Amino acid sequence: MESPENISYSVGFIGLTYLVIVLSCIVVSWWVLQTFRFDAFCRNPKGIQAKLLQILLSIALGYQVAKFIMDYIQWSMQLKWMF
Repeated sequence: MESPENISYSVGFIGLTYLVIVLSCIVVSWWVLQTFRFDAFCRNPKGIQAKLLQILLSIALGYQVAKFIMDYIQWSMQLKWMF
């Protein structure tokens, strides 16, 4: 049986890993969205609203990519219970 300290350390490490993955994916999605031409869709592409739109889109996209990565890792770890 694992001690409570080991369990809390494991939970903390998993939380830190997920946080790093989510923030990394948000940064990558921000970088990717920099190539997108927002001037075709926004009246004022240099304005605060367009920048806020970029931030919100990068958070939404980055979170979805991170969620996929975390789910994939979890599912691949569960495969050992099949055999």
